[in-house]
Amino acid sequence: MDIKKKIIKILIMALVIISLFFVLSEIMGTKQEKENDGGLLSEWIQDRVMEPYLPALCMMSQENGERTAGGMYGRWLFAEYPVFLYGMEAAEGDVTAAESDYARLLMLEGSDEDHKSVSEGELEYGEDAMHLEQGLADALLAENGMYQENQAAQDKAPEEPEEPVLEEQPTEFMPMENKSYSYRWEELESYEELVKAFYAVDSTTKAGGELLQADKLLSKDMRMQGNPDSPQILIYHTHSQERFADSTEGDESTSIVGVGEYLATVLRERYGYNVIHHTESYDKESRDYAYSNSLPAIEKLLSENPSVEVVIDLHRDAMPEDKRLVMNLQGRPTAQFMFFNGLSRTAKGEIEYLENPNLEDNLAFSFQMQAACNEYYPGLARRVYLKAYRYNMHVCPKTLLIELGAQNNTVEEAKNACDPLAHVLHLVLSGAEPERE
Repeated sequence: MDIKKKIIKILIMALVIISLFFVLSEIMGTKQEKENDGGLLSEWIQDRVMEPYLPALCMMSQENGERTAGGMYGRWLFAEYPVFLYGMEAAEGDVTAAESDYARLLMLEGSDEDHKSVSEGELEYGEDAMHLEQGLADALLAENGMYQENQAAQDKAPEEPEEPVLEEQPTEFMPMENKSYSYRWEELESYEELVKAFYAVDSTTKAGGELLQADKLLSKDMRMQGNPDSPQILIYHTHSQERFADSTEGDESTSIVGVGEYLATVLRERYGYNVIHHTESYDKESRDYAYSNSLPAIEKLLSENPSVEVVIDLHRDAMPEDKRLVMNLQGRPTAQFMFFNGLSRTAKGEIEYLENPNLEDNLAFSFQMQAACNEYYPGLARRVYLKAYRYNMHVCPKTLLIELGAQNNTVEEAKNACDPLAHVLHLVLSGAEPERE
């Protein structure tokens, strides 16, 4: 009996070692080995090992015309771990994942959009995502000729400064009537120039010139078609538990939900929109599956309110502690924000079961919002961030996912950002901006 147990243990160990050998051979690049005589030897060894120990897989490999067993063994080993299998297939250019991947990818989506590393909880932003801060705001104004005029006026100031006149800082936001900057769209016709000016594309995804064309994005009509007699705008929060630097524990009004209520109030009272603010929480226990948890409720709300044309999922971003997303706007400390799009595709291709028929409209909406922000309030909006998943943006053509401020912004800074955000939203929904030629 002991001998049989030992034989079984030896066989199991042999299978594990053989399987690891083939997986490692695939990782180490057996394809390159095949280009010389060593590749033939490697194939012969694999066949000799497969025949006595795994004859069924050997036969399947030969019938399918596969000379190496690495790919097949890898799939066999990872059959119970579809996320890893999905990664292998994507690396090989085959992105048709099994339906069993769906739940795990939804979990990744739920905790992914704020770019946190799973292992360390730290951010992995590239510098391109920090794009529109005060330095670039100055650059935009300089390109438009306004900065030089201001600088020339300062140069003419008397050598002995006069007694400074103390002016009261404005306590109320005043919507800008005129642009601070105007785009020359003919200079952004190429995909490369458009991405450079507007986007940060995450390494997990691929956009492409077929999606991002300035004239195509500008030509989409984002004007509001309905009237305020019925609900027009829905604001909700996939991640309702997000707080700010001075938020009070247990006080929802000092969380991203409270900021959402302020945005809804501005849209109602200043611009006359009919706004639903949905405050239900979907991430109290965990951020995992937050998007799949919220989706049925959002779909139900839209079904019950078919007049809703705009959906806003309002978030608070997360940043390194030494990085604050804040600017001085009309004498008010104002949090910067970022529009975020999920493309439902990896760097290798589309994720078929995360289909988004409204993708082009989503992209046009965020693009027109970004353009208006840059022209009226340079420095307020960072680059539009593009990533691989869907983030429930398929529910409505005019859907925005907004990352407003970060954990080290104050509630006041976040609410101050809602005023220009609401103004820009009104400009786009009214058809006043961006200009269409």
